[in-house]
Amino acid sequence: MGYANKSLAVCIAAAMLWAVPKAGHAQAQTPAQATPAYLDTTRSFEARAADLVSRMTLEEKAAQMQNDSPAIERLGLPAYDWWNEALHGVARAGEATVFPQAIGMAASFDVPLMDQVSAAISDEARAKHQRFLAEGKHGRYQGLTFWSPNINIFRDPRWGRGQETYGEDPYLTSRMGISFVRGLQGMDPATGAPLDPHYRKLDATAKHFAVHSGPEADRHHFDARPSKRDLYDTYLPAFEALVREGHVDAVMGAYNRVYGESASASQFLLRDTLRRDWGFKGYVMSDCWAIRDIWQNHKIVATPEEAAALAVKNGTELNCGSTYAKHLPVAVKQGLIGEAELDKALTTLLAARMRLGMFDPPQQVKWTQIPYSVVQSPEHDALARKMAQESIVLLKNDGVLPLSRDTRRIAVIGPTADDTMALLGNYYGTPADPVTLLRGIREAAPRAEVVYARGVDLVEGRNDPTATPLIEAQYLRPQKGSSERGLRGEYFRNTELSGTPALVRVDPVIGFNWDRGSPTDNLLARGEAGPGEAVPDDNFSIRWSGQLLPPVSGTYELEASADDGVRVYLDGKRVIDRWQQADRLTASRASVPLQAGRAYAIRVEYREGERDAGVRLAWRMPGAKPPFEEAVQAARDADVVVFAGGLTGDVEGEEMKVDYPGFAGGDRTDIHLPETQRKLLEALHATGKPVVLVLTTGSALAVDWAKQNLPAILVAWYPGQRGGNAVADVLFGDANPAGRLPVTFYKADEKLPAFDDYAMRGRTYRYFDGEPLFAFGHGLSYTSFAYSGLALDRSRVGAKQAVEVSVKVKNTGARAGDEVVQLYLKPLDPKHDRARHELRGFQRIHLQPGEERSVRFAIVPAKDLRSWDEQRNAYAVDPGAYEVQVGASSADVRATTRLTVTK
Repeated sequence: MGYANKSLAVCIAAAMLWAVPKAGHAQAQTPAQATPAYLDTTRSFEARAADLVSRMTLEEKAAQMQNDSPAIERLGLPAYDWWNEALHGVARAGEATVFPQAIGMAASFDVPLMDQVSAAISDEARAKHQRFLAEGKHGRYQGLTFWSPNINIFRDPRWGRGQETYGEDPYLTSRMGISFVRGLQGMDPATGAPLDPHYRKLDATAKHFAVHSGPEADRHHFDARPSKRDLYDTYLPAFEALVREGHVDAVMGAYNRVYGESASASQFLLRDTLRRDWGFKGYVMSDCWAIRDIWQNHKIVATPEEAAALAVKNGTELNCGSTYAKHLPVAVKQGLIGEAELDKALTTLLAARMRLGMFDPPQQVKWTQIPYSVVQSPEHDALARKMAQESIVLLKNDGVLPLSRDTRRIAVIGPTADDTMALLGNYYGTPADPVTLLRGIREAAPRAEVVYARGVDLVEGRNDPTATPLIEAQYLRPQKGSSERGLRGEYFRNTELSGTPALVRVDPVIGFNWDRGSPTDNLLARGEAGPGEAVPDDNFSIRWSGQLLPPVSGTYELEASADDGVRVYLDGKRVIDRWQQADRLTASRASVPLQAGRAYAIRVEYREGERDAGVRLAWRMPGAKPPFEEAVQAARDADVVVFAGGLTGDVEGEEMKVDYPGFAGGDRTDIHLPETQRKLLEALHATGKPVVLVLTTGSALAVDWAKQNLPAILVAWYPGQRGGNAVADVLFGDANPAGRLPVTFYKADEKLPAFDDYAMRGRTYRYFDGEPLFAFGHGLSYTSFAYSGLALDRSRVGAKQAVEVSVKVKNTGARAGDEVVQLYLKPLDPKHDRARHELRGFQRIHLQPGEERSVRFAIVPAKDLRSWDEQRNAYAVDPGAYEVQVGASSADVRATTRLTVTK
C-alpha cells in the first residue's frame, strides 16, 4: 500500500474514534459526519491544513516545524523529512541521472534545454518518491520538497560553492533559475502556468536568501553589509524574479547576518522584502542549524528559545535542525511568542504538503503515475549528454581542434582524465554508468592508440589515494581454476565480518567510493557499482578473497586505500594493516616481491563505520616509471596530447575540512591552476607535441600560461554522467562547441578585492575595469558568425514603453553550429556608480552554413534599465542615452545603437 493510501486508512480509523460521544455533546456523530476536515478534498488546502493543526498539541506543532517531522499516529500523519536535493539531478538518494553541475548548465545559455532537464529531474524525483513510499520509507532525501536551485551571485571565483550557482550575472541567473523552478514544480515552459492546476509536482527552493557567497569558513559568523545599491542591483534581482515570475514555493535563508540580522530571521529580508514587497505566499526555511547560529555564533539573542521565537516571528516557518522542536514550546510558555503564530506558520507548511498530494489518494494525483522506468532512462541519459555538449566552452583554438579520427596515437594525461569525481561536482546522485574523459576519448577514437598516464596528483600534498592504478580484473581470480575474473566478495551487515554474508558476488576490481550522506537502507555507489540492496550505508564490512596473478616478476608497490579500515593478506601473511577510523579515503602501502606465473592467495578485509565509505586495491608494477616521467614519455610518443586537469569536488565545495596549498575550507586562496598541474603542463608542452587542455572545474581558473602557449583550451566544468562522451564529441567535432562563460576568468596577477568584502566594485564583468583573461559570455566555435542590421523599432521611449531590438546573424563558416546572441545595455551618462553594462537578453540559435536569421529582443526600460536610487530608497530609471550592444560576449560586441529614455 502506498503512503497516501496508508495515511487515508489510518485517518479514517481515527475519524471513527472521534465519532464517540464527548462530554457535553448531545449525541454521537455518524462516521460520515466525523470524517476530519483535513481529509475532505472539497475544502481548500489552507482550510484542511488549519484543521489538522488545530488537532495537535503544542509540542506536536513545534516538532512538525523541523525538517525531520515525526509521525503523529493518532492523526494518521506519517513521518516526513523536508530535506531533499536536486541541484543537477536527484541527489543523495541512490540511482539518478546526473546532469552537468549548475555552473555548467548556465554555460549552455539555453533556457529551453534547461526546461527539459529540470522536467526530467522532477520526473525522476516523483518516481523515486513513489518507490520509497512503496517500501515504507519516509526519510531524508526521499520526499518531494527539494532544496534547489542555488541562485546566489557568484561574485568571487574563490568561493567553493560557486559551482552550485548559475554564475555572476543576475539576469542569466534569473532566467536559468526560473526555468529550473518551472521544471521542478510542474509548470508549462511556454506560459509558466501549472500543468496540473490542483497538485504541484514538487516544491523548489530558492537559496540562500540573499547575500551569501563565502568565505565558507566564516559563514556562521560574518555580517554582510553591502550598499543598498549593490543589494538591490546584484544580490536581490534573481530572488525577486523567482518569486514574482517563477512562483517558487520555498525560500531558504542563509547562515550569515545581513545588516546585523540573521538572514534566517530577518525582518528586513523576510517580512519586509520577501512577503510585503514581493508578495511571496510560500514558506521559508532556515539553512541547516542556522537558527542555532542566531544565539550561539551571532549572539543576536541570548537563548535558543529567543532565537526560535525570533525566527518564526520574522517568517521562517521551517527549521532545518532541532531548535524549533526543542525550544518553541518553552518559548510559548515564556511568552516570547504566541501559539497562534505557530499555528499560522505550521498551517502554511502543511498546506504545502497537501498541495503536493501527500494526504490524498494517489489516483487523484497525476504525478504519482510517473513510472519508475524514467529513472536513468535512455532518454535522460541522452539529455545529460546533450546538456554536457552545450555546456562546454571553447576558450581558445589555434586550429588543432577538432581532432582527426585518423590520429595514430593520443596521450590522455592528467589527474581528472579518469576520475569519476571530475564529472560530479557536489550534490549529486549515483549515475549508472559514468563516462570519464579517458573512456569517452577511447570510445570516440577506436582506431587510435589511446595511452593514459595520470602524471600528477590534483594538488600538492594531497597524496591522492586514487592515483595508483587499480589491480585490473585480468590479474585476479575468485578461486583456483575459475574462468571468472575478479575477487569473491562477501558483504556483512556488521563491522566484524561475522555471521552469514548478506550478499556474495564476484567484483572485477576493488575500486569503490560510496555515496556520501545518504541515510537510506541501501548501500549506494558513488560513481562505481555498489553492493546493491543488501548492506546498510554505515557499519558494514566486506571480505574479498581469491588469487593474485602478477604478470611480471619483481617488487610491486601494493596499495590499499580505505575510508575506514582495511587489511590485506598475501598467502596468509598480513602485509597491510590499517583498521582504524579515517576521515577520508587514506592509502596504506607495502613493497612485496612477486613472481610471474605464480598464483598468490589474496584476502582483503574492509570495515566501514559512519559517513563516507570507500576502498581501493591498487599496485604499481616493477619497473614502472615515476608518474611524472611516465606522462612526459607518453606525450613524446604521441601525435597529440589531451591534458585533463583543473579541480574536482574533492577540493572545492561546501565548508570542507581539507586544506591544501591554494585551498582552505572548500574555498580557494588563489585562482591559479594547481602547481602540480602547471609543472606537468610545461613539461608536456616542452615535448613539442600539441597539447589540448581540458579543464574540469566549478569556477574560473587563471590559466594565463596555457592561453599564451597551448593551442587549445576547453572548459568542461563538472559535466555529469556522460561528460566523457560530450568532451570527446567536441574534441572530434561531432558536436560544435557553443557554451559561454557564465563567469569572468581573471588573469593570474589580477588583484581581486578582499574575499569577505561584499561590495561589487571591481567584481564581475559588470563592475570590473580591467582586462579579463576570458570575458563573461566568451566562447568559440568551429564555425564563424556575422552580425548585421541592428535596429530598434523606436529610438526614444518612456520608461514603461517597450522597445523591440532586431539583429541579423549569419553563419559564415563551413560547419553548422550554435551562436549565443547576447544583448547588453550600457548607460552612456551614468548618474551614479552603477554597472558598466549588463546582460538583458540572450538567445542560443542553430544555423546551417550560410543560413541567416533575424533575432529579436524586447526591452522595457522600467524593468531592464532600473537601478536602485539610494536617495529615493526605490528603483528608478535615469533618463538619458543608453547604448544597446549586441554580440558574442560582453567583450565581443558586434553591433551597437543608441536608445534615449525620456522622463
